[in-house]
Amino acid sequence: MFQVILYFSLLVLSISLVLFLTRIIKGPSTQDRILGLDCIGVTLVGFIGIIMILQETIAYSDIILVLSILAFVGTVAMSKFMERGAVFDRD
Repeated sequence: MFQVILYFSLLVLSISLVLFLTRIIKGPSTQDRILGLDCIGVTLVGFIGIIMILQETIAYSDIILVLSILAFVGTVAMSKFMERGAVFDRD
């Protein structure tokens, strides 16, 4: 029964990934696109976590860590770019 729930969760996460991709493509504003990218990063972390549970391994934990860091840094960089027009200050 637990595996059925995990597979259903993978299905729901897959559908949400498709919806986030449409938000990135059709997003009327840059904020929507940034939010879509951040949501894809978080969803991929959950997706890989469920795969780890199904395979009963911790082999993908490094991938989850790197993906989480990249998603966070990417979101912060894009937000800073939108606020100031540049990611790095030259002052």
